[in-house]
Parts: sequence; structure tokens; C-alpha cells
Amino acid sequence: MATPAEKLAESLEQLKDLQDTGMVAIPATSLSRTYRERLLGRGFIKEVFKGWFIISSPEESLGDSTSWYSSYWLFCQQYLDYIYKENWCLSPEQSLLLYAGNWTVPNQLVVRSPEANNNKSDLLFNTSLFSLRLQLSNDITKLDGMRVYTLPAALINCSANTFQQNPTDARTALSMVRDSSDILKLLLDGGKSVVAGRLAGAFRNVNLPRIADDILKTMQSADYDVRESDPFLTPSPVLLSNRERSPYGNRIRLIWNEWRTKVINCFPAAPGLQADKELYLKSIEDIYVTDAYHSLSIEKYKVTPEMIEKVKSGKWNFIANEDDRKHRDAMAAKGYLDAFQIVKGSIKNILDGQNAGTIADREHSDWFRGLFSPSVTAGLLKPSDLAGYRNHQVYIGQSKHVPLNADAVRDAMPVFFELLELETEASVRAVLGHFIFVFIHPYMDGNGRMARFLMNVMLASGGYPWTVIPVEQRAVYMNALEQASVNQNIEPFAQFIAWLVTESLNNTPVAKI
Repeated sequence: MATPAEKLAESLEQLKDLQDTGMVAIPATSLSRTYRERLLGRGFIKEVFKGWFIISSPEESLGDSTSWYSSYWLFCQQYLDYIYKENWCLSPEQSLLLYAGNWTVPNQLVVRSPEANNNKSDLLFNTSLFSLRLQLSNDITKLDGMRVYTLPAALINCSANTFQQNPTDARTALSMVRDSSDILKLLLDGGKSVVAGRLAGAFRNVNLPRIADDILKTMQSADYDVRESDPFLTPSPVLLSNRERSPYGNRIRLIWNEWRTKVINCFPAAPGLQADKELYLKSIEDIYVTDAYHSLSIEKYKVTPEMIEKVKSGKWNFIANEDDRKHRDAMAAKGYLDAFQIVKGSIKNILDGQNAGTIADREHSDWFRGLFSPSVTAGLLKPSDLAGYRNHQVYIGQSKHVPLNADAVRDAMPVFFELLELETEASVRAVLGHFIFVFIHPYMDGNGRMARFLMNVMLASGGYPWTVIPVEQRAVYMNALEQASVNQNIEPFAQFIAWLVTESLNNTPVAKI
């Protein structure tokens, strides 16, 4: 008779066979009831709604949304393909967001299909799918597996308030249009004079006057009465280029220029570079143990000040001591020490008058190698893990934000460092530098620690003290980042960092140059 362990192993074999085919959306019919109940009870699958499951981890605690958010888009694609075959597409509004590079998990995904019955399906963690019964046009394509309206069709068919509710996404999508041809064909065939006026105003708002003029002149030459109107509430915060290869460069420029004033308004004025450079560098060294403990603890490493002191004093020996060599948390502490010293060198360069953004661009890969070289030396990571930016998709635990795909990372990072170099306010470099770094998530691991290093390098460029984000405030910190990533609201994060910096200023004497 099979033991419970053997029965579970047999069930897991069936699940692995499904996983190997690429299945994420698992219909109940693909597993026997016995296997299904066994896997469900042990936490290896999770029910999304009646009759449909996703693969999950038994290590996830109750209420952990990580497996759902990381599976969301592929689950929806596979489920909709199963139900409607190829006879479905996302709404024009959702299509527009995806073109703009916004893959945030929505509260409700609206899908159109002539076979739908106008019903709402409640999914996990207060998300839902609404299937709207509508005939589809011919202007449908695929974007990373999702069936969407073409970009011209999405711009024409989205609701007018999309430009006010999602200005960053709308402007980013508009900047991807190279010329007016495809848009004009749909406008002329549909006789959409009101929409033509709205899009002309929208293109002019994002500094694409040639496309705006082409729309107006062509529609008018076809005897349509077109009146231009700007659907946005405000002028574009930055002049955009439609020569970008991907939407991500313009998206980051828009975010930066739209949010920088909000950061400045809530931040204490920069003290200015400290006159005594050695004193400033000593203050950084003095805070090392506290900073390492909190930064590593935020990432769920189990570290103690004693372990960190052992590493710092050199008593930790990965060559002679087997326990030290294999201890993952100690490796993280050793890597943090190595990276911290490199970061301190970067700050010295900034105190010597070098541009903070240029230093970060040139030296951030050194910080990263410092973080993970000990783990490579000890055999916990492969040497190739030090190669640089990631080549695979990553997800953030319990976050609706989906970081950029690997190709987009390479498009976005040069723009990011360009913005850091050009920014005149240290507070903006610190807050938006931290936020956009984790928004992009360029590495497979270490992004949070790297972002906090970056934040403090940028704070130093304005004479602010090194500022520790306490592990006790982890929930506030993570929620503020989520508000910025998902709801496009930077103020909670800016206010949180400003509060911490103010506390540091109140306890740290700073001498100006």
C-alpha cells in the first residue's frame, strides 16, 4: 500500500506534467479529483474560481498573493483561449495600457467577445474578469500573448476619460505612433470626426504636431467638420520623442518630470555638501551595522548585529569554517559589507565634485558585484549571476506591479541614468532614483538593497545624512512603493522618505561648504 508521501509524489508528477506543457490556468478536468484535493490540501495548487486552479507554493502563507499576481496574465490568456478560442480581445482601454508598458494587475480586466454573456467572474485577491458581449473588429493583434486592439484602434476606441484617468499611459502610447496613416484609415472609414479632433489635440499635447496636423487636414479634406480639443487636463510635463524603440523610455521620462515637483514640495531643503568630507564618511561608517541589519532584514534575511559585527571584524571565515561558508544569511551580510565599502567610495567621488548620476551609472554594477561575489565564491550562486542585468522576467512578492521585461530593462536603464545626471535636486534623485530602480527591477536579486544604496548616494549628493529605512517600517515602506507603482501616486513614498531624512537631520549635525 502506498504511503502518504508516495501518494503526494504521484500527484506532484501529474502536476509537473501539466507544468511542463506550459499550463498555468489548470482546469479541474485536467486532474483527477483525488490528485486535485491532495494538491490543494498541501498548497501546491490554489483555486482561482470554481473549476480553475493555478500552481502555488506550499510555503506561501494564508493571504500571500505572490503566486496569483505572478501568474495573472498567463492565467487570463490561457483561460480566455480555452473558453473563447481566438474570439476575444481586451478592451481598448486595457489594450492601451499594455502598449504603454503598464502590465500592473488590474482590479478588473474587461474582455470583449461575441460569445460572452456580460458576466463578472470574481478571481483571487479582489480581482475580477468581466466578459462583455460585443462583436469584434478586424483590428485585433497579439501583444505578449494577449489579444488586444491594434495601437491605432485602441487610441480611437478608448473612452475620452482615459486621457485624464491614465495620462502617463496615454501619453506613452501616443509617443509610439510613428505617423498618422493607420489612424487616419480607421478615422476616415468610421467617419469619426469627434474622435479625430480629440486625437489631434492629444498628439499636439505630447509634442507631435505633425501627426496632429495630418489628422486635421486629411479629415477636413474629406469634408468632415473636425474641431481639435485637448483631452488631457494639463500640458505634457516633458517633450516626448516618437523615435524610442520601446514605450519604457518615454514612460520613465513622464513619471520623472510629472512627480519631481511633488517630491520637492514635501522634502526638507538640501543642507549642501559637507565641508568636512572625512567626518561625513566617518558618519557613514558609524551607521554601517545599523543600516546592514535593517536593509538585510527588510529582505527577510535572518541577521543579527552580532553576525554583522563578526563579518565586519574579519572573524567570519568562509575558507576555514564550513558553517560560515554555507550560511546564506552570513553570505548576504558579507556581500553587504563589501558593497557598502564600494558605495562609500562612490560617495567620496561625489563629495569630490563628480556628478552623482554619472557616478551611479558608472559604479552601480560594482555595488551589485560586491553584494553577490561572496555567494558566488562559496558556490551558492553561479559566476554568471554576476553578469549584469537580468535575462528573465521577475516578480515582486505580493505586488500587483509587474517589472519591465528583460529587453525593456536595457531600453530603460540608460534613460534612467540620464535623468539622474540631469536632475538638479538631490531629493528628487534620491526618491525617484530609488523608486524607478525598483520599478524597473534590473537584476534577478538585490534590487531593494541596490535601490537603498542608490537613495543614500543621492542623499549624500545634497548633503543629507545616510538614512536607514527601519525594518519595523517595512509594511509602510512596501505599501508606499506599491502606491507609486500601481496607483501612480508618489506622495506616500516621498513623504515617508522625507520623514526619515528629517529624523536623521535632527540627530545629525551637518556643516555646509
